[in-house]
Amino acid sequence: MKSVAKLIHRTYASYLPTAFPAHYYGMPNGKIYLVFSRFYEIAFGETGLEFVFAEHADFSYDYDNDKIMRLDISKQKVPVFVEDVDYPGTKINILSVHRNLNSYGEAQRFLNTEAWKMQQLT
Repeated sequence: MKSVAKLIHRTYASYLPTAFPAHYYGMPNGKIYLVFSRFYEIAFGETGLEFVFAEHADFSYDYDNDKIMRLDISKQKVPVFVEDVDYPGTKINILSVHRNLNSYGEAQRFLNTEAWKMQQLT
């Protein structure tokens, strides 16, 4: 399957609540989704790893022209640098959390499947 979710930014040190990398993807519906992992507690003294899929609330993505835009209407809709999507106080909306994925590769395949469905609806 061809990759539909476009990786637009990857950061190893992020302002998100995790010590792991965060990956930002441009989606066909004009949204920016991000994927990051974090620990969760299974039982006392036991932890697992979960993958969080979220939507960026401050930026949109022009899929056809490969440009990131601010959603804040008080600022002009001008393209921004890709690094601007990761900053202190980032507003995100968590869409889903998956504990059955084992790697960022599996998370990317899952996200690509969702992007493929979005593209089929448009």
